[in-house]
Amino acid sequence: MLPGPPTGPGPGMPAEPSAARGGFAVVDVEATGRSPWRHRVVEVAVVLLDERLRPEGEFCTLLDPLGPVGPTHVHRIAQEDVEGAPRFREIAPLLLELLAGRVLVGHHVTCDHAFLDREFARIGVPLPPVPSLCTMRLARAHLPEAGGFGLAACVEAAGLGGFAAHTALGDARATAGLLRHCLGAPSCPPADWAEPLREAARVPWPRLGRARSRPSGEPVPLVLRESARPAPSGRPSEPLSEPLSSPSPERPSALPGGLPNGLLYGPRPPLEPPPAAARKSSGAMGPTA
Repeated sequence: MLPGPPTGPGPGMPAEPSAARGGFAVVDVEATGRSPWRHRVVEVAVVLLDERLRPEGEFCTLLDPLGPVGPTHVHRIAQEDVEGAPRFREIAPLLLELLAGRVLVGHHVTCDHAFLDREFARIGVPLPPVPSLCTMRLARAHLPEAGGFGLAACVEAAGLGGFAAHTALGDARATAGLLRHCLGAPSCPPADWAEPLREAARVPWPRLGRARSRPSGEPVPLVLRESARPAPSGRPSEPLSEPLSSPSPERPSALPGGLPNGLLYGPRPPLEPPPAAARKSSGAMGPTA
């Protein structure tokens, strides 16, 4: 049974860690550039696994970076894709709830953590020191047959199948599959990941009140690109519950804490195609607000 809605301290106050929320939060971000200090997150995904690496739920949305989207040739996100998408501060309360009490996991996790840390810092919320596991480092130790240690090479060496590379949800699903593979290797002692789980359960996390609507009164949307829709069979990590893009009204899928898995705050408001003059070159990189 999934735990009920979070209770405890009010907005901005540290939340008491809860053993029921333990496990792993596998994260991936796509960004407008390489520098967490100068660039912004343009897509974020979280795949939740429990302490025994069983899937619990997943979350993904495009984000409005308040400027150029950066290297479209890498992440394939165009400027018009993020029009109407939430800003980071609008989904920050939910991200805090998803990450709380869990080990942070990523492929080169220090990069994902740095971008998240800076985004939260911009809204005045310091992230606590949270235990992490890096699947790149795990692969170096427990997947020696890999020809390289990028995510695609590791996934191929582990025999996990294809995935939607350079999409936040595709990479997070692949990383979750790689985590299971490495932690299940005979060369990986259980203590290597049991201790981070215990540490994560003791970390107090801040909380923020959730934004229910924008100043205009429109609901805050989550926006998925087509490549983040239900994964075909054979991808390293199959969809963990109902398709994110179309939860059933009668039986909505849910994340731990009673959080709906999909269009969290409401449908994306209809958008008119932006005029050609307003479409900036999406390959530009540089500082944004």
